[in-house]
Amino acid sequence: SYSTTPERVLLSRPVLQAAVGARHGVLLVEGGQVYSFGELPWKQNQTSSVATEPVLEAVLSEQRIVFVAAGSVHSGVVTEDGGMHMWGENTHGQCGLSGLSVIPNPTPVGVLDSEATPPQTVKILKVACGDQHTLALSAKHEVWAWGSGCQLGLNTSTFPVWKPQKVEHLAGRHVLQVACGAAHSLALVRCLPPPQEPRNPPQDKCGQCHQMLYTMTDKEDHVIISDGHHCPVGVELDSDETTSAFEGKSSPTEPVPSIKPASEPQNEVPASSQEPVEPAIEDSAEPEAPPTNGEAYVEASETSTPEPDSCRATGGKSSPYPDEQAVKAYLKRLSDHALAEHTTKTPSTLHSAQVSLRHNSVTPMGSALNNLVVSCASAVGERVVSTYEALSLRKVIGYWVSVFSSFYTVCLHVLEERLRQEEPMQGKKSSSLGDIREEEAELSRRLSLPGLLSQVSPRLLRRTSRHRARAIPLAPGGIPEADAHLPSLQTEVWSWGCGQEGQLGHGDLLPRPQPVCVKSLNGKEVLRVAAGAHHSLALTAQSQVFSWGCNTSGQLGHMESPTTLPHLTKVYGIRVWDIGAGQQHTLLLADGDCIQPILYYSGQQVKEVMEQTEEEEQTGEYTQQPVLLPFCMNLGYVSSVGAGGQTCAALTDRNVMGFIASLHELAAAERKFYCKLSNINSLLLQPLLKLGMTVCVWLLQNLIGRLGRLSQLTGQNSASLTSFLRRSRDIRGLVILDDAHLFLDTYSEYCSAVGDLLVMGGFQALVKPCHDVFGKGAEVVQKLSECSEEGLPLADVLAHLFYLPIKHLHEYGRLLLKLATCYEVSSVDYQKLQDACSKYESMALHLKRRRKEAEYTLHFWKSFPGKMTDSLRKPSRRLICESSNKALTLQNAGRFSVNWFILFNDALVHAQFSTHHVFPLATLWVEPISEENTGIFGLKVTSPEESFTLLASCPAEKAKWLRSINQAVEQALSGLGHDGIPPSTGVAQRADPPISRTASYTFYKDSRLKEAMYEGRWVSGKPNGWGVVKWPDERMYTGTFKNGLEDGFGDYVVPNKNLNSCDHYQGQWKDGKMHGFGTFRYASGEIYEGSFQDNMRHGHGMLRSGKLNSTSPSVFIGQWQYDKKSGYGVFDDITRGEKYMGMWLDDQRQGNAVVVTQFGLYYEGAFSNNKMMGNGVLLSEDDTTFEGEFSEDWTLNGKGVLTMPNGDYIEGSFSGVWGTGLKMSGSYYKPSLYDSDKEKDHALKLGRLAVHSEEKWKAVFLECWNRLGCDSPGQGQTTTAWDNIAVALTANRRQQRDSPELLSRSHHKTLESLEFIPQHVGPVTLEVYHTIRRYLVKACDTPLHPLGRLVETLVSVYRMTYVGVGANRRLLPQAVNEIKSYLSRIFQLVRFLFPDLPEEGGSLADPPKAKGGSDPAGKQLESPKPGCVVSSSALLLPVLLPRLYPPLFTLYALEKEKEDDVYWECVLRLNKQPDLALLAFLGVQQKFWPVTVTVHGEKQQVLSSTKDACFASAVETLQQISTTFTPSDKLQVIQLTFEEITQEVLALLKQDFLWSMDDLFPVFLFVVLRARIRNLGSEVSLIEDLMDPCVQHGEHGIMFTTLKACYYQIQHEKIT
Repeated sequence: SYSTTPERVLLSRPVLQAAVGARHGVLLVEGGQVYSFGELPWKQNQTSSVATEPVLEAVLSEQRIVFVAAGSVHSGVVTEDGGMHMWGENTHGQCGLSGLSVIPNPTPVGVLDSEATPPQTVKILKVACGDQHTLALSAKHEVWAWGSGCQLGLNTSTFPVWKPQKVEHLAGRHVLQVACGAAHSLALVRCLPPPQEPRNPPQDKCGQCHQMLYTMTDKEDHVIISDGHHCPVGVELDSDETTSAFEGKSSPTEPVPSIKPASEPQNEVPASSQEPVEPAIEDSAEPEAPPTNGEAYVEASETSTPEPDSCRATGGKSSPYPDEQAVKAYLKRLSDHALAEHTTKTPSTLHSAQVSLRHNSVTPMGSALNNLVVSCASAVGERVVSTYEALSLRKVIGYWVSVFSSFYTVCLHVLEERLRQEEPMQGKKSSSLGDIREEEAELSRRLSLPGLLSQVSPRLLRRTSRHRARAIPLAPGGIPEADAHLPSLQTEVWSWGCGQEGQLGHGDLLPRPQPVCVKSLNGKEVLRVAAGAHHSLALTAQSQVFSWGCNTSGQLGHMESPTTLPHLTKVYGIRVWDIGAGQQHTLLLADGDCIQPILYYSGQQVKEVMEQTEEEEQTGEYTQQPVLLPFCMNLGYVSSVGAGGQTCAALTDRNVMGFIASLHELAAAERKFYCKLSNINSLLLQPLLKLGMTVCVWLLQNLIGRLGRLSQLTGQNSASLTSFLRRSRDIRGLVILDDAHLFLDTYSEYCSAVGDLLVMGGFQALVKPCHDVFGKGAEVVQKLSECSEEGLPLADVLAHLFYLPIKHLHEYGRLLLKLATCYEVSSVDYQKLQDACSKYESMALHLKRRRKEAEYTLHFWKSFPGKMTDSLRKPSRRLICESSNKALTLQNAGRFSVNWFILFNDALVHAQFSTHHVFPLATLWVEPISEENTGIFGLKVTSPEESFTLLASCPAEKAKWLRSINQAVEQALSGLGHDGIPPSTGVAQRADPPISRTASYTFYKDSRLKEAMYEGRWVSGKPNGWGVVKWPDERMYTGTFKNGLEDGFGDYVVPNKNLNSCDHYQGQWKDGKMHGFGTFRYASGEIYEGSFQDNMRHGHGMLRSGKLNSTSPSVFIGQWQYDKKSGYGVFDDITRGEKYMGMWLDDQRQGNAVVVTQFGLYYEGAFSNNKMMGNGVLLSEDDTTFEGEFSEDWTLNGKGVLTMPNGDYIEGSFSGVWGTGLKMSGSYYKPSLYDSDKEKDHALKLGRLAVHSEEKWKAVFLECWNRLGCDSPGQGQTTTAWDNIAVALTANRRQQRDSPELLSRSHHKTLESLEFIPQHVGPVTLEVYHTIRRYLVKACDTPLHPLGRLVETLVSVYRMTYVGVGANRRLLPQAVNEIKSYLSRIFQLVRFLFPDLPEEGGSLADPPKAKGGSDPAGKQLESPKPGCVVSSSALLLPVLLPRLYPPLFTLYALEKEKEDDVYWECVLRLNKQPDLALLAFLGVQQKFWPVTVTVHGEKQQVLSSTKDACFASAVETLQQISTTFTPSDKLQVIQLTFEEITQEVLALLKQDFLWSMDDLFPVFLFVVLRARIRNLGSEVSLIEDLMDPCVQHGEHGIMFTTLKACYYQIQHEKIT
C-alpha cells in the first residue's frame, strides 16, 4: 500500500541516518546500531520477507556503525574504525564477496590496496550502493568499486568484479562524496589547486601524445588557427574511425576523454594574459548514441561556459542512420533553433538555415549533408573562437560576420566533395550523426548570446580584464589555513556508467566507462550530489539544485531540454539545502519563510485510493515543477532527507530548549546571506565590470575582491553549517566560533574597501554606469539594497547596499546569543558562545563607527577647496577633526594669515591660503603646555624638522585636540590605521603614544639629510636608536643614532660614479661623524682599518693599497693625524721591496728611520721631505758599510767613511747612487793586525739613528689609555678605568648575544670570568699577585677587553714590522728592545689598574708561600717564579711572547746563522759515534757510565754498539726547549734536564752525591749533543736577551751558563 503522508518510525533511540533502497531501508540509530525494514528477501529464516517493523541487525551489535547505505537489493555499512560490512543480493558481485549469490547477514568486506608494499587495508569513510554495483570512499578520498557494469569506472570488461578495486581515473584527486544510481555513478571532487610554480606560457603540446595543440591551416584568403587537437591516447569507446575531411586529412580514432586531468579550476583568473592549458575533457565534445525516438536532441546550454578544448575527446560511433521520422523531427527542431538563434546575425546565416529546411524531406543522405553544414559551421565557430584572442573587442563583432559570410560557400563546396568520396563506402562507414550533433551543439552553444561576448571566449574576457559571469573573479586563490575546517566550494562533478537517459550530464546518451567531469557544473560550487535510478541531482552552495537525466515523471523538477545537461530545478527564490533522489522522484529540503524547513517533491505521483499494479503506476501524474508538501509543517525540524525506490525519508529533530531552532535559524541566515552576496556579485558587479569602469577602477576591483573573499567565506560557512545540521551537533565544531578572527578580519577588510571607495566618491561615480546598465530607475540596485527609505539618491542606495554585510554581523551576534541561552550559564559552551557574540557585536559597532568616519570624510571633501583635495584625498585617509571654526590657531601667526588644521588618521595637515603642509602622524609628538603662568591653552607639536605651538580657544577644545591627536598617533603607530580592530572589551587604550617609537620619514629641508629617508627608532622628534638613512644619491647609513645624529656603530656606503664602485665605512660614529675605530673600504680599492676622529683618519691605523698583483701594492701601519700620516709608522712598499720604519709628518717621511730592502740593504738615519737626507748609516748584505751624509734616496752626498767587510776603510767625500759607480776623494786605510785600538772605536754600533723603542707605537698605547678614560698615560682615576672596562665588556657581550656566531664557546667563558674585577685592599701578597696574573692572562686573551685589544694591536704591528722584508738580521736588537719597551709600557697600565702592585723589581708583601702557578700557555712545566720579586717580564712575557715568537725567533736564527751552522756540523759528526765511545771522547768519568738502560720497558745491557740509549730521558726533556716560548719556560726545561741526569746517576751510584762542575759538564755536554737542537744558538741568545734580570745569579743562572758553555764548546770542538 502507498502512504502519501509520513509515518513516524518509532525506535528506542534517536535515528541518526536513514538509507532507502528500492523496497527496503536501513536505519542507523544513536549508539551505532543498525535496523532494517521493508522487503528483505535475503533473510531466509523470516516467515514473510516483509518486515513491517524495523529489525535489528544483531550481527552488527558488537560494532559501532557510523554510516549506512542501501542499494536496490543490497545494503552496506561502515564502522567507526573504517571497516565495511555488506549484505543482500550478490548475484552481480555487488556485495564484494565472491561465490555467494545471497548474503543474509552483514559480512565484513576488506578493501586491500595491493599496490602498496606490503598491501595495506584501506580505511573506508562512506559507501554508496546502486542496483548492481557499490562504491566506497576511502579515508584518503579515493574511490573503490565492485559489482557489475560500466558504472564501476574500472578498466575492465569482465564482470562481476568481486573484489573492491580502485577507480584509477580519480586517483590523485580529492573525492568528497560518491552516489550510485541504478546504472550510473557520481562523484563530487574537490578541484585541484592551481599549480604553484610560476605560470609558464601555454603548453604547445598535448600532455599525452605530444602533438601540437594549435595548428594553422591556410585556407584561401584566411588562416584557420585550430585548437581542435584530437588526442589518440585515452580510453576508446569504439574502434571505428571517423574521417575528418574538413581539414582535408584523416584523423586517427578520436577516443573519449583523455586521461589528462583538468589543469585548473574554472573560476581561476590567470595572472598572465596567456591562456593556460584548459582541462582536457570537454563536456559536449562527446558523441551521442543516435536515439531511436525523435526525442533526444542537443540544445545550447546557456549555463555552461565552454573552454577551448585542448585535448578534444570525441568518439566516432559508426551506426546506421536513424529512421527518417526521427531525423525529420530532429532537423525541424534544429532549424527552428537555428532560426531563432541566428536571425539577429547575418543574412547569409539565415539563408543557410532556410536551405537546410528545403532539404528536409530528402533522403537521409541529404539530411546528413545539412547537418554537415552545421557541423562545419561549428568548426568555424570554434576556429574563430581560438583566433579571438588576437583581436580587440570592437573588431570581433565585424570579424565574426565577415568570416561567416565568406565561409559558408567554402563549406558547402568542401562538403559536396566529401560526400561524393564517401558514397561508395556507405555500407562500411558513415559520418555518424552523433558526431554531427555534437558539433552542432558546440556551435549553438557558442552562438547562444547575441553579442557573443559573455560566452564565447573566457580568454577574451580575461584579456580585457572582464571576468566571467559566475565565480568570484578576484577572490584570492586560497584562504589561510583556517580553510582546513571549512568545506571547499571549488568542486567538480564527475559521472560515469550508462547514459541512455542522459543521466551523466554530458549532453549525450553515450555510456562512459571512465569517470568524466561534467563540465557545465564547473564553477557552480556543488556541495552534494544525489543519484536516482536514472536521474541525477547536484546541490550548490547557493542553495540551487541542478538536475539531469530521465524526466518521465517530471522528477527533474523542470521542463527544460535537453535533459542530458544539468538545468536548474524550478524552485524560485526557495533555498534548498538537502536533496534525495528515488526511482522516479526527487525530494528537496529547503528554507521556509519561518525558521522551520519545508519539503518539496517532484516526480511520480501515486493515488492513495487503491493498491496499484506496476503497469498502472506508469500513468501516475507528471509534475511540471516541484510542489510543496503541505504536511511538512507538522514534521518539525527536518535535518536531512533521503529517497529511494518509491519511498521518501525525512529525519526530524526534537527542538529541546529551542536549541535546534536556533541552529536552523543560524544556518538559514547564512544561506540567505550567501545567496544575497552571490546576487550582488552576479546581478550588479559583473555587469558593471563588463561596462569597463574608468573612475576608481582599482578601488572597485579591490572592493569586488574583498567582497569575493567575504562571499567565499560565507559560502564555505553556510556549507559547513548545513552539514553541521546533518551530523554532529557539538557546538564546539562551529567554525564561526573557533575561527572567529578569520570572519572578523574578512569583514574588517571588506569594510575598509567599501569605506575607501566611498571616500573617493566612488559610489557617486558608479551612478552613471548603473543608469547605463540597469536603466533610469536602476530597479535592480534598489531591489538588492533592501533600502526602506524612498527617493534616496542612487549613490546613497549603493552605499547602503555595500554596507549590508555589517548587518549580518549583528545577526551572528544575535543568533549566537540565542544559542547560548540553551546552555547552563556556568558551562564552558555558554562562555564560548557569549565571548564570540560579544566579539561580533563589538566588531559590528566598530565597523558602524568606521562607516560614520568615511561618510564624515566624504562630506568634508565635498566642502573642501578643490585644488588641495586632489593632493590630499586618499582612499584610506579619514578625517578625525578640523579647525574650520577657528578653534585652533597658530601661535604668533600674522593678522591676515589663514591657518587651518586638519587631523586625518595618518597625518596632521596645516593648510594656508594656497599651500599646505602634511605632518605624518607616526613622527608627530604633541604635549600640552601648562596653563598656570601663561594663561593660554597651548599644545606643543614636534615633528622631525619643525616644532610649533597651537593655541586652542578653550580648555575643552584643547583637551579634545590633544586626545584626538594622541589617539590618532597611537593608531598610526600600531599599524592599524583605519583598519583598526576594535580594542577588545575591558582593555583601556593607553592615553599617550610612546615618546620612543619606530617610524619612517623623509626629510625635506634639513641641509644634511635633505630628501633622505630615515627608517628606524625615534625619541621626541629625533632619530635615536637603530635606523637606516637613504639619500636620493644612493648614499646609505645603517646603524645607531643619538639625538638625531649618527652615534655608535654604523655602516655607511657612498657610491662613486666614476669608479663604478662605492666607499664603504663600517665602524664607530659620534655626533654624526666617523669617530673611533672603523674600517673604510675606498672605491679605489684601498682599505683603512683604524681610528677616526671628525670624519678623518686620526690615531693608529693601517692602510692597505692595491692587491699583490695590482698596481703599487703597499701597506702602511702607524699613526695618523687629521687624515695624514704623522708620527711613527711602518710603510711596506711591496713593489719596490722596501720597508720604512720611522717618523712621518704630513704624509711625508721626516725624522729618524730605518729602511731595509729585499736585497739586504740596511739604512738608518735621517729623512727630510720624504727623502734620505742628512746623516745616516748604510750596510749592504756583505757588511760593506757607509757612514756619512745623504741627499736623496740611496744617494751619497758629502763626508763619510766607507768600510769594507775585511776592515779596510776609506774616509773622504762621496757622491753617487749606491750600487752604481761612486765618485769619491779621500784616504784609504788598511789597519794592520798589531795596530792600536783605533778600529775598536770604529766598531759600528747600530740603532743610534733609529727611532727609540719608547717612541714607537705611542698612538696604540694612547688609545688604550683613552679607552680606560685617561687623557694621557697615567692621568686619570682607577675607578673610572674599571667602569670603562665593564662598559666595554657588557657592550661587546650584548653585541655578541645578537650575533653569537662571532665568538667561540671558550670566548664566552673568558668574557664571563672577566666580569669579576679582582678587588683587593692593602699590600699585594703572593696569592693576590697570582689572581692578578690570572686576570691578565684572560684579559689579554680577548680583544673585547682594552688590554686584550692593546695586545692584539701590538702583535699585529710587531709582525707587520719584522715579517717579510723586515726579517733582516740587523733589526734583531731593535726587535728585542721593542718587546722590552712593550713590557714596561703595559706594566705601567697594569700598575694603574692595580695601584697596590709594587714597581718593577719590588718585593711582594709576605714571604713566598709556594712556587708560582702553572704557566698560562698551558704548559705543565713549573715556572720558577722569583719568589717575592715583581717583574714585568714574569707577569707579561707569558702573554706576549708566544704571539711575537715567530718573527722574533726568525731574526735570532738569521743573526746566529753562521755560528749555528758550525755547531750543527759538529753535532752531526759527533752523533755518528755510539754512546760509550762518545762518553769516553767527552771525558765522562767511568763511574757515570750507565751499565743498563731501559728500552721499551726492557732492561738491556749497554754494549759498545749501543746508540742513543744513555741518558735518554734527559735528552728528551732537553729537546722540549724548542717547544716553549718564554725564557722562564726554557730555563725550566734546562733545570728539569739537570734533574733527570741526577736521577739517572743516583740510580747508578746508589748513594748520595754532590756534583762538581768538572763532573757535570761532560755529562751535560753529552746530553746536549744527543738532543740535536738545531737552532741552539738562537735559543741561547733569546734566553740571554729576555731573561728576568733577577734570575741571573740564582740556580737557573748557573744552569743557563752551563748550557751556553756547552754551545761554545761544541762550536770550537775540533775532532780528528
